[in-house]
Amino acid sequence: MPSCKQHRWVLMRFGNDGIRTKAKANRTGLHRCWSAPNFWFLKLKVSRGCVETSHIKQDLVQEIESRAVATQQQINIVRSQITGKQRELRLLELTSNEISQLPKETNVYEGVGKMFVANPITNVNKRLSAEKGELKTAISNLEKKLHYLETTHKNSRQHMDQIFKTGGKA
Repeated sequence: MPSCKQHRWVLMRFGNDGIRTKAKANRTGLHRCWSAPNFWFLKLKVSRGCVETSHIKQDLVQEIESRAVATQQQINIVRSQITGKQRELRLLELTSNEISQLPKETNVYEGVGKMFVANPITNVNKRLSAEKGELKTAISNLEKKLHYLETTHKNSRQHMDQIFKTGGKA
């Protein structure tokens, strides 16, 4: 894009409430501010008070759509990770329940490669409890990440709907 003294660049900020604010920009293109994740920023060229929007609308829609698709893919990955962790947690709980029903003097063996090693039941229960705690923490963190990604995806879709409803008038 040409630059001259007639043109200046402004940064348009679109919030969840649909309010736009302007500020001078020194960057190009649409980007997401990670310190304010609910806002989209778009660098626009202004010529004597008029925004040249012929290709900017299309770029804005394409950028938001690509981010929404990427977020949806990440959501699917996180959901599958949560499912796997929950499956591991369930197996640990079943193992712990079975071991707790055994008499204290029963020999317990754990597989190590191609051999089995005898371990006291108390050590096995401690290890299972520690692994359960780690898995619960991992599941909690993944659920937080999933919530963030779902919020980001929802905001992207809302911005797309807003652009289409206004006929591309940002």
